[in-house]
This record gives sequence, C-alpha cells and structure tokens, in this order.
Amino acid sequence: MDRTKQISEAIVQLKWDEIAALTNETLEAGIPALEIIDRGLVLGMSAVGIKFRDGEVFLPELLLSAKTMKTALEILLPILSQQGTGFIGRVIIGTVSGDLHDIGKKIVTSMLQGNGFEVMDLGVDVDPERFMEAVRDNDVQILGLSALLTSTMPMMEATIKALEKAGLRQKVKVMVGGASVTQAYADQIGADGYGADAVAAVEKARALISAQSP
Repeated sequence: MDRTKQISEAIVQLKWDEIAALTNETLEAGIPALEIIDRGLVLGMSAVGIKFRDGEVFLPELLLSAKTMKTALEILLPILSQQGTGFIGRVIIGTVSGDLHDIGKKIVTSMLQGNGFEVMDLGVDVDPERFMEAVRDNDVQILGLSALLTSTMPMMEATIKALEKAGLRQKVKVMVGGASVTQAYADQIGADGYGADAVAAVEKARALISAQSP
C-alpha cells in the first residue's frame, strides 16, 4: 500500500497511538514531509470531515482524528522549517462569529505554515471587530475567514464590511473557505480568494502574495 495512503487511513481509523511511528517510517522511506501532509493528512482529515457531515462519525471521533493529525504535524512541520522553506507572507486566520468549528482551519493553518507563511490563528467564534483590530494592529497580507455552518457565513461579509468601514480593506487580501462556502459566495461578498481545500488555499494565498509583489 502507498505509504501516504496508510497515513490517510490512520487518520480515518483514529490510530493516534500509531501515527508517530508510521510518519517516521514514511519519512525514512524518502517521502517528503510536504507530500505526507498533502496526500496523507489532508486527505485523511477531509474524509473524516465528510463522515462527520454525513452523520457517520461524531464529535469524539472528529476530535480524536484531529489529535492523530496533530501528532503527525508535530513531526513534520519542524522538518519543513529545516528544509528552508522561504518566508512568503503573514496571514491572520479565524473561524467567524457564531461558529465553533476549527478542524478545517487547523489543516489550512498547518499547510500555510509548511509553505512559508507566518500565521496568527485567532481561534473560533471571532467577531468582525476582533478581525478588524488584528488587521489594524499587525503587518499582514492576508486575512482568512473560515465557516462551516451556512448560518454563520454572513459573518464573512460582515467582517469585510467592518474592514471597509475602518478604512482597512485595502490593507489585506481576504480569503474565505469552509464546507458550505463556494467561489460564487466569495465573489458575492467581495472576497479576494477562495480555497475549496487546504491545498487550494495555499495555492491561492501564494498567488495573492505574488500579485502584491512589486
């Protein structure tokens, strides 16, 4: 079996006590750390997210899968840093007000960090004012807004409007994402970018940074 698939299945099967050894074995087999994240951890967590959405697994399983992923990331992220992934830019990220889901956000954060971004994670249930203050008080290029629930998606637009009202909208590019978010919705609320998954989010963030470069 492909080793990255084994990593992915370990996430789905909640093998938190085996993931460290499996991750190290995969590295020793010559599989790059970033590939393990992309093709192993991200795919595994995406599969768990779908099962959670469809009612096939519940919150305890979701949290254990996140613990499994975190164990692997503790091994992989330092390796990416040692490999000299150059600094690209700074990102503020958070789950919008009224929404407490952060599994997808954590995956995106880890992927961004592994690709040279410095990330400030504001956590969950973040209101527009807090996002606005974080943008105002920090030198960042991108603001990432996450939402899982359809009912909390309007808070993305509210955050963008808060930035506009404060005269900060031109300071950052705004990216949105989450299970219920679409490119059409991103366009509708005036966001600068949308990522359907963690890999797409990293690619879009890179493109937005490149577009800002002189």
